Amino acid sequence: MSESILTLGRRPDAPEIASSERRRSSRFPIEREVRYKTLNQRAEILVGNGKTLNISSSGVLFTCDHDLPVGTRLEVSISWPAQLNEKCLLNLVARGRIARHNKGQLALQIQQYEFRTQSRPAAS
Repeated sequence: MSESILTLGRRPDAPEIASSERRRSSRFPIEREVRYKTLNQRAEILVGNGKTLNISSSGVLFTCDHDLPVGTRLEVSISWPAQLNEKCLLNLVARGRIARHNKGQLALQIQQYEFRTQSRPAAS
């Protein structure tokens, strides 16, 4: 096997090109309602609302009411666009840590998630 095949076509003496894209997963622009709450047993629990800006299998970027520090543990509940058996509303509930924040936006690195059924609002 030649060296060029082992290095995926890059010449062995060629400099490594650093990619500015650090994400491991593709992000999808999707706007959904989101509710979040902090998961810290030693401090006051903060609750807020926002809208997702984009989402992937490993993270979600959303608008927020609070300016929370990087590393804060959060649980987010996102109204999911698909329904279970075409009749039951779903929420994506994810837990993780804030990876970054910027002017009313939080980026959550998802560590675990699950889909939960959502009750329908009572008819008026």
